[in-house]
Amino acid sequence: MSATVATAGDRAVEGFRRAYGHDPDGVWSAPGRVNLIGEHTDYNDGFVLPIAIGHRTWVAVGGRADGIARVGSEAADTLVEHPIDEVSPTTVSGWSAYPLGTAWGLTSVTSGPAAESGFDAYFVSDVPVGAGLSSSAALECSLAQALADSWQLDVAGDELLRATHLAENEIVGAPTGILDQSASLFCRAGHALFIDCRTLSREQIPFDLAADGLTLLVIDTRVTHAHAEGGYAARRASCEKAAAVLGVAALRDADRAMLDAARDRLDEVTYRRARHILTENERVTATVALLRSHGPRAIGELLVESHRSMRDDFEISVAELDTAVDVALRAGALGARMTGGGFGGSAIALVEDERVREVTAAVEGAFASRGFAAPAVFAVRPADGARRDDLDITSR
Repeated sequence: MSATVATAGDRAVEGFRRAYGHDPDGVWSAPGRVNLIGEHTDYNDGFVLPIAIGHRTWVAVGGRADGIARVGSEAADTLVEHPIDEVSPTTVSGWSAYPLGTAWGLTSVTSGPAAESGFDAYFVSDVPVGAGLSSSAALECSLAQALADSWQLDVAGDELLRATHLAENEIVGAPTGILDQSASLFCRAGHALFIDCRTLSREQIPFDLAADGLTLLVIDTRVTHAHAEGGYAARRASCEKAAAVLGVAALRDADRAMLDAARDRLDEVTYRRARHILTENERVTATVALLRSHGPRAIGELLVESHRSMRDDFEISVAELDTAVDVALRAGALGARMTGGGFGGSAIALVEDERVREVTAAVEGAFASRGFAAPAVFAVRPADGARRDDLDITSR
C-alpha cells in the first residue's frame, strides 16, 4: 500500500495492519442514512421512509480463535479488548459498546459461532458523528455483515437487523426503533425504503433525484445529540403513556378521532406527542403515494408539515434546525425538515439543482449572522446498504 491512502477502505486496511500486525480477511462497509420522513414513528410500530447516503463506515476484520474481540478505530486512541461472552451493559462503555454489542447481538439471535471464535476489527468512517445521520448504525451494520460472513453464519437480513437493534437497545442503552439499522442494511441506490416497523415489511420506492433535476441537501447544524440521553427516552415514554390511555398496543393502532375523544384523559403534552405520531404516519404514507404517482417534486409540503409537527407537537427541534429549515425554504427549497431523533443534528432540504449554491449560501449566512457554529452543508443521493467491499488487501 502506498504512503498516500486513497480511500477510507484503504485506511481501514492500513489501520488494521498497524494495530494487529497482519492483513485482515476483508473489508466491509455500511452507510449512514437520512430519513426523508417518519420521525419517532418506528418505536410506535409505524411507518418510516429513509434513504442510505454515500457517507459510510468501513471495517477491516480478521478472525481469531480465542473468543476475544479487539476493536480499534481511526477516531480512537486505544484498542479495546474484551471476551465476547462477557459483553453486557455493565462491562462495556463508550464507542466500543457499539461493535462489542453487535458481536454479542449476533451470538444472541443465532446459534452463534463456535465458542473459540473471536475477531479483530478496525473502523474508519466518514459519517458525521452526532449529526443525526446514524453513524452508530453504520458501524453496527458494517460489523454485523462482516461477522456474518467471517463466521459463516447462515443468517438472513432480518437476523442482522435483530442483532444490531439489540446492540443499540440492550448494550448501548439507546431506546431506538429499527429505522436506522434497517436503512443501513437494506437501502438501495436510487430508492427510498418504505418500512412497516410492525411487520418489518420493506418496499423499495423509486427516488431518482438526478432524473428530476433535484438535490437533497443535508445541513449538519453541528449541534450534537445523543439518543441515550433523556429527551429521546422521555418522548418514547409519552407515546407509551398515550397508547395505554387509548387502549391500544401502540400508537400505530390509533387514529385522530380516537385521540380527540380521549383528550380529556390526556395531559396537554402527552396529547401533542401522540398527535405528532398519528399525523406523521399519515405523512409517510402520503409521501409514498406521491412518489409513486408524481415523483420527488411533489413531496415538499409534506416535509414542511413534518418539521412543524416535530417543532411544535413533539418539541425535538432546536433554534439551529429551525433556522436551517426556514432559511432554506425562503431561498427556494421545495421542502425542508429536520431529520433524525432531534435535539440537534441535521436538517434536509429538497432543492432544484440550479438553486443549490443559493440555498447553501443563504443557510451559511443566516448561521453566521445569528452567531451559530458554521454548518456543514452537503449533497446526498440514495446509496446502497451494507456490503463486502472488493479491495486489494494484499500486503505490499
